[in-house]
Amino acid sequence: MNSILLFVLLILCIFSFYYGQSRIKKISSASAITVKSLPHFYGYYQALWCALPAFLVIVFWSILEPIVVKNLILNQIQSTTLQELSKNELTLLYSQIVSLAGNNFSGNITEAVKQGAFSYKNFLSISQSSKIVLFLCAVIAATLFAHSKINNNVHAREGVEKIFIIILFLSATAAILTTVGIIFALLFETLKFFKTINIFDFMFGLSWSPQRAFVRDAGAVLTAAQVQDLKDAFGAVPLFAGTAFIAFIAMCVAVPIGLFSGIYLAEYASFKQRKWGKPIIEILAGIPTVVYGFFAALTVGPFFKVLGNSLGVEVSSESALAAGLVMGVMIIPFVSSLSDDVINAVPQSLREGSLALGATHSETIKKVVFPAALPGIVGSILLAVSRAVGETMIVVMAAGLAANLTINPLEATTTITTQIVMILVGDQEFTSPKTQSAFALGLTLFCLTLILNFIALRFVKKYREKYE
Repeated sequence: MNSILLFVLLILCIFSFYYGQSRIKKISSASAITVKSLPHFYGYYQALWCALPAFLVIVFWSILEPIVVKNLILNQIQSTTLQELSKNELTLLYSQIVSLAGNNFSGNITEAVKQGAFSYKNFLSISQSSKIVLFLCAVIAATLFAHSKINNNVHAREGVEKIFIIILFLSATAAILTTVGIIFALLFETLKFFKTINIFDFMFGLSWSPQRAFVRDAGAVLTAAQVQDLKDAFGAVPLFAGTAFIAFIAMCVAVPIGLFSGIYLAEYASFKQRKWGKPIIEILAGIPTVVYGFFAALTVGPFFKVLGNSLGVEVSSESALAAGLVMGVMIIPFVSSLSDDVINAVPQSLREGSLALGATHSETIKKVVFPAALPGIVGSILLAVSRAVGETMIVVMAAGLAANLTINPLEATTTITTQIVMILVGDQEFTSPKTQSAFALGLTLFCLTLILNFIALRFVKKYREKYE
């Protein structure tokens, strides 16, 4: 239903645009008055007023409809059943009702489920009809309002700009609120985790084995002896070390190759070489990470193992070196493309002044262009580091899942993101310390990234003041 309403709204917007444009032309020609904006702004004004109220009706109705219908059904169930049902029983019963209403239920159909499905269909029918009526009312009312404003020769451009400013403000607010919501979602579950596991045991512990928490009943309250037994199960130091180690290997590959390729494309390559070289490098960014994971697991990992055996060195089939190298290849475009853009943004007058003073091309790049572009280059490296820290698939397939505290690149290790995925796979009980540890890891990773961003911003600010 929503897709149909959106399609109808799109058609109405197109007609409204041409109607508003033609209407102001007729008014100006008939009355010989000077319009206050260009004709196409009146078209935009009419189309926006036609679209936005109706679109808001669709959005808010789609958000509120499931909540209202569910509450009506549950209230009806509670009023008709003789026994008091728990929250989980009501949720299960409502799921069965929705499945039966959608002809997807294959279990035993009770009378309560049958009656609930019938009521569910009725409520949905009433809701859909009401939504259509409210949608049409919003379109008609907003269109008439815009029509009256156009007849009065309103400043359409100012109105359109105000509407777009409001849309941009709401978009920025949504982004901020999303970030705040993520932080609080992580924070609440993390605080629950730290009520069971001491924060210092988590931050400085050297052993990570959260599966020990699933040996016990996840829904039961842990005793003091059980808590003491789990004290050493959630030491995250091996995860922090593994994340930093693999990211370091990746950056050792990505930063030199990406930076040098960016300098070459910006300063030395001909137009034809740049035309073909840059898109080919950027193709690396479009390859799915699972493909890189297959490549690391099936090609790079076995290659290092065979090479190590030929040299008499023991190499694990899953190693940090294999994962780091492939990850470094994956993030080369982040450094190369952004560095190329930043270097090209350096004013040509700086190059010409350096060359006029007798400096060579390489000296100009090293002493003038590179320092001037350094803030942007640091930003590209920071983006690459964030990409490396957040990568999961390559690590799962090439580095392993064992939380080993090691600095040997030929051994298996794991990262924070990999453990978060492994912990949250499948149906989990969110009262278990094991599941809650994933949120603690996520919040820790968020804080580390925030600190890294702060350091990078301070660095960029320092050098920007120096060279501008």
